[in-house]
Order: sequence, then structure tokens, then C-alpha cells
Amino acid sequence: MPEVHTPQPDAHDSAYSGLLVNDAHWAFGTDFEDPLAGVDTTVPDGVDPAELAVYCLMLGDDALVLSQRISEWCSRAPDLEEDIALANIALDLLGQARLLLARAAAADPSIVPVLPEGSPVPDEDRLAYFREDMEFRNVRLAEVPNGDFAETVARILLFSIARSAILSRLTGSRDAVLAAVAAKGAKELAYHRDYAGRWFLTLARGTAESRRRLVTALDALWPLWPEVLVPHAVERSVAAAGVGVDPASVVGEVDAALDEVLAVSGIDRPERAPLAGVQGRTGRDGRHTEALSRLLAEMQVVARAHPRGNW
Repeated sequence: MPEVHTPQPDAHDSAYSGLLVNDAHWAFGTDFEDPLAGVDTTVPDGVDPAELAVYCLMLGDDALVLSQRISEWCSRAPDLEEDIALANIALDLLGQARLLLARAAAADPSIVPVLPEGSPVPDEDRLAYFREDMEFRNVRLAEVPNGDFAETVARILLFSIARSAILSRLTGSRDAVLAAVAAKGAKELAYHRDYAGRWFLTLARGTAESRRRLVTALDALWPLWPEVLVPHAVERSVAAAGVGVDPASVVGEVDAALDEVLAVSGIDRPERAPLAGVQGRTGRDGRHTEALSRLLAEMQVVARAHPRGNW
């Protein structure tokens, strides 16, 4: 007589009932764990907590805003492999942003937006979703709208070459959090740089149309590029205190890496003047393009509509 298989009772009523195990989550976060748990968040001696917080916002906002831009490629990339690759790059940057914004809040709690009493939104999410555009410290290269795939490749290449050099040096920071974030982030950025470099070469040596699009994209982004490496007063100060990196100190390394990619691709540096700031103030000072306002309006709309978003 054949053996009859008796299904074992499932621990859940359905495949989705497990979602109800935790009945009070903020709708826009993954959990309530402190992203800096186990890391020493004491501000090092001789470091201004307010300056450390602003510096973390600079690095964190760069990653957050560019992550949002790259994530717009989800389901729109040239093929599934690039769709996944770009999503992974966006997620890497989002992870860096979360840690850096959490560090900014721990260093200077006064920068964290105040929400209605009882709101469960963690500090890093308050900084991401409840600041106005003029409170963001990212460079403008991160915020401009996406063009075609060639533009995204060029932007990731420029951004990752510079950020990789900065984070590699930041691993020696006297701040334990920044050193830890940099150690992990430098490895991620090595992949971002390699991915963009390979595609840059492919497009440059591909068809006449792919090369034309790449040259056009690089030319359009070039006026935004110098801002990434022009040191802000806060960057100089935290670098002098041994916790940050003065971007001017990596210019030679960055130029050499970029020139190597351009040389093998047979593409010259564009001859474009840097994009001027507003009365000398740029993205690091909270002066942005209109594109950032639109990006934040879309990114923040649900969180702002439900600041007590429990479910």
C-alpha cells in the first residue's frame, strides 16, 4: 500500500502572516536597530561636534542623493544585468548614507528635525526625509537629472573615482565611525569604479553613436566635476583635526586615475568652465539646482504625509 504523505501544519496561517509578527513598525524603515550599535560614537578630542556632523552630512548627502538618482534606473536599464548592477550600486550608496547620517545625528543631535511627539522615525531617516533642500550638503554632480545610460556611466565614474580616493584615506580617521564606514565603503567604491570604467571603455570603443553619446554626457557633466574636489572650510577643518580628508589632497591621485581611463578610451578632457555657485556658495553650502528640490519632493512625500507612520 503506498505511503500517504500528511502535510505538516504550517507555523503561519499563510505565506504572509509572518509579516504580522512585529505589529508596530515605522512604515519607511527596515527596523529599529541602531545602525551604529557596537561602534564608539564618542567625538574625538579636539574635534568640534558641529563640524563633524556637517562633514558627515556632506559625505552622507552625496551618497543619498546619488543613490536616489541611480535607483531611478530600476526596470529601465538597457538589460537585466545592468538593472541589477545599478540597483546594487544604489544600495551600496544608500547603506553608506544611512551610517553617515546616523553619525551626524550622534555627533550633533541639534541638527535632527523635530517631528510630532510619538513619531518613531529614527534620526538618520529624519535627516533624509524631513530636511529642506537648502539643508542638504551634497555636491551638485549628485543631484542633476539622469540623462541616457552613457551619462549615468560617466557620472558614476567621476563620482566613484573621487569618493574612492577620499574613503581610502578616511580609513585612518580618528573617528571610529568614519573609519569603519570608510573601510567598507572603499571596497564598494572599487567595484563602482571598475563597473563604470569598463562601460566607459565599451561605449567609447563601441559604435559611433555610443561614442557620441558618451562624449556628450561627459561634456555636460564636466562643469559640475570640479566642485567635488574643491575643499570646503569644514572639510579643511576636520582634516586638520585628523578625522576627515581634505579633497584637495587627493586631486593628483584622482586626476591620474581619470586620465588613465580617458587615455585608454581615446577621449580628451572637455574644455568647460566650472559651474559657478550662488554668490560663491555651492552644494556644500546648501545652494543647489532646481533638480534637487524636485528629487526631494518625490523622495520625501510619503514620509512627510505620515510622520507617525506606524503599521
